[in-house]
Amino acid sequence: MIPYLNLKAIHESIREELDEVYKKVMDNSWYIMGGYVERFEQEFAEYCGAKYCIGVGNGLDALRIIMQAYGIGEGDEVIVSANTFIASVLAITYVGATPVFVDAKEDTYTLDTSLIEKKITAKTKAIMAVHIYGRTVEMNKINEIAAKHNLKVIEDAAQAHGAKFQGKRTGNLGDAAGFSFYPGKNLGALGDGGAIVTNDKELADKMRAISNYGSKKKYCHRYKGCNSRLDELQAGFLSVKLKYLEQWNQERIRIAKFYNERIKNPRLILPCEDSLLEERNVFHIYPILCKDRDDLQKYLQENGIGTNVHYPIPISEQEAYNEYKHLSVEIPNTRRICREEISIPLYPGMTEEEIEKIVEILNKYGE
Repeated sequence: MIPYLNLKAIHESIREELDEVYKKVMDNSWYIMGGYVERFEQEFAEYCGAKYCIGVGNGLDALRIIMQAYGIGEGDEVIVSANTFIASVLAITYVGATPVFVDAKEDTYTLDTSLIEKKITAKTKAIMAVHIYGRTVEMNKINEIAAKHNLKVIEDAAQAHGAKFQGKRTGNLGDAAGFSFYPGKNLGALGDGGAIVTNDKELADKMRAISNYGSKKKYCHRYKGCNSRLDELQAGFLSVKLKYLEQWNQERIRIAKFYNERIKNPRLILPCEDSLLEERNVFHIYPILCKDRDDLQKYLQENGIGTNVHYPIPISEQEAYNEYKHLSVEIPNTRRICREEISIPLYPGMTEEEIEKIVEILNKYGE
């Protein structure tokens, strides 16, 4: 069986380095807000090409804290792609703001920038640019629109560590960016974790305080904050793994290119070719569209290939957001993606035999 995701290979290759981090944290007996966190924050900010990084508990907290720091709340609106994981929208509603859904592009599955301006109102405060599946959004167009209407640009970069747009990496493409280090991400911890990246010092100081009970000085609380901090152990693990992120991303891109070149089946729609250019896509997910997705998933399972689906139900059709159900008519591309998307295995450490088998099985589908 080829699993959808197998992290053992990359972890085994760096086991000694990970073990060393564990030993040092245990020996130091310092578990929160210590040297490993400070080191990783510096390293990750530099990697993204930005000035500041604040480690937090997870990707959802990262996005929520950004909006809280900007003062976004009740009565405000935030434009967001309809094709996304629920965390993007939870962050908006947690601060009391209203998500304004914009449909995805038919070919890239990312937010359709041509639809943004018609959604802007006097209540709009920000655009959330979700780099879904590892592919960057058209950030030049988003930043132009934001500048024209005096809006903040918040990157949801949870799935796009290291992806680039016009030579700049995610985390340095908007006003602030939220990252997730969930274990399955391109840069994943061995537990939960997240980070905020920005070039705005005043904003960075405020977000750091918010994430630490709203406090810059112990027992002095300037903001109504929360407890969301990246711990020493995960920060140490992430510093180790960050050294290999470029190598792992290049491996993902290589496998994606192989798939795009070798999978030849008219029943399947593969990621568009331009996502292979200039590292715009680091392929956290390799999404295929198929009108008979359930049948394809069953076929792959029977042939020893694990799969996943991202994401079968649009946010506006989730029970938690039933108040937006009437808006589903406005997002036909997103609804189609939700109906047809299936993700096949793509991760560092896959063998050539596994990759070739997946191609062979997919090419035989429907025969």
